[in-house]
Amino acid sequence: MEKSLAISQSVSSIDDESPKTAIHQVSAIQRPARVNVGCGATPINGWLNFDNSLTVRLAAFPMLLPWLRRLQLLNGEQLAFARSVAEHRVEWAEATRTLPLRDASVEVLYSSHMLEHLDHSERDRFLKEAKRVLVPGGIIRLVVPDLAKMIRNYSQTGDADTFVASTLLSTDRPAGLLARLRLLLVGTRHHAWMYDAGSLERLLISHGFVRATSMPPGETLIPNPGPLNLREREDESVFVEATKPSVGLH
Repeated sequence: MEKSLAISQSVSSIDDESPKTAIHQVSAIQRPARVNVGCGATPINGWLNFDNSLTVRLAAFPMLLPWLRRLQLLNGEQLAFARSVAEHRVEWAEATRTLPLRDASVEVLYSSHMLEHLDHSERDRFLKEAKRVLVPGGIIRLVVPDLAKMIRNYSQTGDADTFVASTLLSTDRPAGLLARLRLLLVGTRHHAWMYDAGSLERLLISHGFVRATSMPPGETLIPNPGPLNLREREDESVFVEATKPSVGLH
């Protein structure tokens, strides 16, 4: 993964430069990148890691973090993530708007447990952006909670409360000023939509990808996946890969 590491170092070394400059720097690299979008607390070493969490922004102010923790505006997991941002070279990006990457500059785009947080319009914009940055023949690998597994569990247990809670399609309304401030700071974490293997395959095909395929945990069509965790949250997840069509293929 030396080529991806070189790209990551080039992008991450321009913390204070404009997005246009960042795009120029990435496009100057001749070899395509490998990208983890919505990486959260699981960035991939040697890849470009992007996340839109405010925690990534707050990581630029390390002296502020302990105070936010004392005020209970950040929990322990968020604090640990903020402190690891610099170490893992996580960059802020809003994937439903634009990724700071040139057209056809990415050979692999990976996203785990992000898509289900997007509503339909956000999801469509993200997939359009993913297709834009992928090279022809590039691979997108999406990991999401598997609705089919949840339904199977419900059919076995008959526990409706556990089933509904597992979907995270609804959360309690914030009670009190502190909870409202925390919501403003870190946003909601509930799910906007759910998928199974078939629906995710159809979604990717509808956005112009080809060969959309559900993959068993631990398997991939990505050449030399390196440090990519092919079993991330496998007990609850479905893994689907698809390919951007080659030039001239429709």
